[in-house]
Amino acid sequence: MAVDVRSAAHPDARRGAEIEVADRLRAALPDGVHLLENVCITHDAEECEIDLLILWPGTGVAVLEVKGGQVSIEQGTWMQADREGKHPLRNPVAQAQRAKHILIGYFRDRLPSFGGIGRVAHLAVLPYSTLPQDFQVPDAPPELVVDSRGIGELPGRIVRALRRQGGEHPPLGAQAAGFALKNLHATARAIENEQNRARELEDASNRLTAEQARVIELLSLQRRAQLIGGAGSGKTHLAMLKARELTRSGHRTALLCYSRGLARDFELQAATWPEEERPAYVGMFHSLPRWWGSSSREPVAGIEAVSEYYEHHLPRELIEVARSLPKDQLFDAVVVDEAQDFSSEWWDALQSCVTDPHEGVLWVFTDEHQRIFDREGTAPITLSPFLLRENLRNTPQIASSFAPLSPVEQRVRLDDGAPVRFVDVDPEDVIGRADDTVVALGLEGWADGQIALLTTGSRHPVQVDAVEYAG
Repeated sequence: MAVDVRSAAHPDARRGAEIEVADRLRAALPDGVHLLENVCITHDAEECEIDLLILWPGTGVAVLEVKGGQVSIEQGTWMQADREGKHPLRNPVAQAQRAKHILIGYFRDRLPSFGGIGRVAHLAVLPYSTLPQDFQVPDAPPELVVDSRGIGELPGRIVRALRRQGGEHPPLGAQAAGFALKNLHATARAIENEQNRARELEDASNRLTAEQARVIELLSLQRRAQLIGGAGSGKTHLAMLKARELTRSGHRTALLCYSRGLARDFELQAATWPEEERPAYVGMFHSLPRWWGSSSREPVAGIEAVSEYYEHHLPRELIEVARSLPKDQLFDAVVVDEAQDFSSEWWDALQSCVTDPHEGVLWVFTDEHQRIFDREGTAPITLSPFLLRENLRNTPQIASSFAPLSPVEQRVRLDDGAPVRFVDVDPEDVIGRADDTVVALGLEGWADGQIALLTTGSRHPVQVDAVEYAG
């Protein structure tokens, strides 16, 4: 029976097809063969996830890409039908071949005395698919694809593939196999070390961010201020600090933003603050009319109607609602995060919500180096600008990667962290590649709460589904 050496990262992060194939191999392979699952390799800025990796002393190394569901080829395109429907699939043979070459490169320098990892073959395994008898695809020779008919003879298919693909290389020796196993386990330990380093950097970042409260103290006499800074400058933290301070000093305060996700984070954070520091309103600018009792709802019609509602109808409605309220229901002070997302018409509406539209306290935080605000024009608001030049939340590697997106040159306060990995993508499958990368990071050992997937433009389909389901 094969030795079972699961990836130390996520021993249970396996899909049904992989479990089926791994269990069959574990029962069929001879003693002394090592079977590894969900192995992540990074070499020369390239990374891959190997579904099943077999280290077979005396024979060689096999890289298996396993695909569940019913796999077929339609007009030259690989397709996969599963519980979620039918969708395009990346060529599993090409995936296995790419992973094989990354593996070979990874061990070329690490096993110099053994001449590298030796004989290596790649195969695609489709345990729930039956391909046509005359299956012929130029980039997926039949001998490299094992379907449901060949799953019972998989060990033999692996041996034949090794002889055919790597015959000119020596078979894997027992000593080289032991070294490879030790090295792959060290990869898992390296991830653990990265996690410890990440926690250390997070603690340091939190200390620096807490120190930044001095900015609020230095500007305490400013009734109207615009704080400008790039990502990592601590703007959101300062916005929350200012809202708490204003509330504590007796101001009826609103803490506003544009996006739903940040608004929800504000709400959760504010719920933990002492009651005397909780602003009167925390949330989205667009939710203010309903908070004050308006029954208006977003139209069900197309995107133009929705855009008209948010860009024009809702700000006008907010002005009408605010004018109908007694003065003690309005705000003495307003703090706005993500201010770059506010249009001039929204600022007009926001001013109507303040007890003193011209002199009331207004602090805004923005990551664009410009006046407020050129979405549809310039807002009739005079604000004193202040630059946040220190990056407190990012390592030098991250800060330098995103420096072109920062409105001001930043001084990075954190020490070095993990290197930034850039992933090449097909423009037609950006989301799919991003999803694969998230899965690969999870299999490396990063926990779900340590991974964030950011999108630009449209929201990720999973987020859209989650909001529609859970609100």
